Amino acid sequence: MTRTSTHASTRDATRDSDRNPTGPVGVGIIGAGTISSEYLTHLTSFPDVQVHIIGDLVPEAAAARAAEFDVPASGTAEDVLAHPDVEIVVNLTIPVAHAEVSAAIVAAGKHVWTEKPITTAPADAKALLEAAARAGVRVGGAPDTVLGAGIQTALRTLRDGSIGVPTSALTLFQSPGPESWHPNPAFLFQEGAGPLYDIAPYYATTLVLALGPVVSVSAVGSRAREQRTIGSGPRAGGVFDVTVPTQVAALLRFASGQNATVLLSFDSPHSRTGFVEVYGTEGTLALPDPNVFGGDSALTAYRGDSATPVPASGATTGRGLGVLEMARALRAGVPHRAQGEIAAHVLDVMVAIETAISSNGTIAVSSSFAEVEPMPADFDPGAATL
Repeated sequence: MTRTSTHASTRDATRDSDRNPTGPVGVGIIGAGTISSEYLTHLTSFPDVQVHIIGDLVPEAAAARAAEFDVPASGTAEDVLAHPDVEIVVNLTIPVAHAEVSAAIVAAGKHVWTEKPITTAPADAKALLEAAARAGVRVGGAPDTVLGAGIQTALRTLRDGSIGVPTSALTLFQSPGPESWHPNPAFLFQEGAGPLYDIAPYYATTLVLALGPVVSVSAVGSRAREQRTIGSGPRAGGVFDVTVPTQVAALLRFASGQNATVLLSFDSPHSRTGFVEVYGTEGTLALPDPNVFGGDSALTAYRGDSATPVPASGATTGRGLGVLEMARALRAGVPHRAQGEIAAHVLDVMVAIETAISSNGTIAVSSSFAEVEPMPADFDPGAATL
């Protein structure tokens, strides 16, 4: 695979190491919503990071979350940015706020970990990465499920030649849609969501880690229904409009000459999720669900009709694994794996798919990223290494 580096992570790694030579890495969190609970469950258990403070637009919400997880301080976003012991700030705000909040983190001289998407517009993502490079700080981005044992074992398996040279891939996510169980699902069927922006980051990130940067996409999209009905919760029976494609089919072409077919649907009565296969010159690798951290049961290598299970090895913790890996890389003065450049490239791919649907054409993707080596099989989140 030929990949072009477009970032300064290696250059800045030495400055990172000089500035923060030893000890657990200090973490602050901005955003005390639902996802913060999952992050805090894991971040407060990792010896190599220490969560110092939680901030939110509603300080009372931050205080409640801090009390729940024994975090010593809480307050506003500004309080997090001003905290002297915070080195990495985890941005868990809503997607439309990601660009503004991450820019403020960089301006404060802190490293950024952001939930997906890195921003909602490619121009904002580019500006964020450029500002971080100038400031000598790092940007990391979700999803970090791809750093879990399942996908990382798959990436190591691809690189050891078990299926020969990878040539193509197929991914499927099919479901009836989340309105049957989600108590307030309308936003998932409107601009900035749908299966493209809600689901694709997991699959697209897995594909680019496996096959390299995407250079162009073609796509079609459709809507099965113009309105949907809420199926559960206090708003059950309510009707809302659908404004985005609820089925997306895309063809991705990679710089290395490979291709991948991606199907994402909220229109299928039959659910089939977590389907990712990579086809090589000598075999097929069936990957686990990229939305989870494990994957023993789904990781299988095929040669013809002969199936060989591939035991997964690595971390199976949960959200926050990417922050931990970034923290250890920061101390070691080496590039981290869930780099902002990858998150920005995935955003470019999703926007290109959306554009291809509306224009009925093929859209070029110009961004790229440096090749990332898989995590070692013995990566242990519970170990104290710093």
